[in-house]
Amino acid sequence: MDTSDFKNGISIVVDGDVWTIIEFQHVKPGKGPAFVRSKLKNLKNGKVVEKTWRAGERMEQAFIERGNLEYSYREGDELYFMDEDYELKSVPAEAVGDGIKYLQEGLKVLAVYYNGSLINIELPTNIVATVVETAANEKGNTANGGSKPATIETGAVVNVPFFINEGDKIRVDTRTNDYLERVKE
Repeated sequence: MDTSDFKNGISIVVDGDVWTIIEFQHVKPGKGPAFVRSKLKNLKNGKVVEKTWRAGERMEQAFIERGNLEYSYREGDELYFMDEDYELKSVPAEAVGDGIKYLQEGLKVLAVYYNGSLINIELPTNIVATVVETAANEKGNTANGGSKPATIETGAVVNVPFFINEGDKIRVDTRTNDYLERVKE
């Protein structure tokens, strides 16, 4: 493929790594040749970079497969996920990166495969978890804004409003580590 085939969401191979095009822009300056500015996200580590291409430059398109997995357990530096055929798949903990702090048994994730090998695990955008530890509520503190740290059952620490207590279920954004809402049972 070449730069004229760019579309948001297409995956390409650059310097041996698989990248997804987040956004791109064809630029035709008044002087000089046309070029393409792009923002790329590395599928292995999530790093986002900007890259400029000459118009018509060729590169290899990466054909990505995705599949559903369910988190089972952790043993040392290996995480174990179950696929639709009830087979356990072992994934190194570093493949999940910072998202490891949101893994809880039974969590459904999206596996990203390239050339038949698992290259990344994509977490859902938010999870529901129980608060296991937080500071006690002080009378009168519930009305005004502000937040306090709370540890959820997965071990992640999230800033929550003062009215959240231990045992409450909350929704947390896994991309930004932000408290979203209290979940009623």
